[in-house]
Amino acid sequence: MLSTEQILIRLVLSIVLSGLIGIERESIRRPAGFRTHILVCVGSTLVMLVSIYIFNQYNGETTLQPDRLGAQVISGIGFLGAGTIIKEGNTVKGLTTAASLWAVACIGLAIGSGFYLGGILTTFLVLITLAVFNKAERDLKTRQNYMTVKITTFNKPGQLGKIGEIIGSFKGSIVSIDLEENDDDELISIELLIKMEDKTKKLDIINKLQRQEDIIKVSKLK
Repeated sequence: MLSTEQILIRLVLSIVLSGLIGIERESIRRPAGFRTHILVCVGSTLVMLVSIYIFNQYNGETTLQPDRLGAQVISGIGFLGAGTIIKEGNTVKGLTTAASLWAVACIGLAIGSGFYLGGILTTFLVLITLAVFNKAERDLKTRQNYMTVKITTFNKPGQLGKIGEIIGSFKGSIVSIDLEENDDDELISIELLIKMEDKTKKLDIINKLQRQEDIIKVSKLK
């Protein structure tokens, strides 16, 4: 049987590892953030601990498999991941967050079973994938017909729609949107990843946006 210390270590470690991944998702305002990732991982860890407990409790009395409950976690986490996926026109968002939820569920199972090395290594590999590869992916898109702009504007109803119309008039389409609140409640910062049919029009879009009276600042990030 597992000792109280072993159970506590596994539950706390699952919080720490999933929290690291959750912080990365929270920092870019994804639908499943810090608390969601922790809850998924801790729940998965507990399921694995329960599996081990039941196996030890009834070992020799019946043919129980300690991995059966864990298998249900892996297949069942899909419903939660599906809730983070959003389809906007031809663009699908949230797939990476859904995948990270599935990954932390697997990390929880690893920690719950005592496979610490696998759980810890996987956590850092997931963090590298989310943080480092995200930058590489953006750089790759920027070298193609993409650009990233940051817009500081008054927080008014319909403002994002007006910005979208301007971008659309130059045959550009918005791939992703990140919103960030400012210290001044009247202002909001919007970071847009824009795909262009004609990359020579990038400067024209920025100039047109800068001329709008409700827009305070427009800067091209990449």
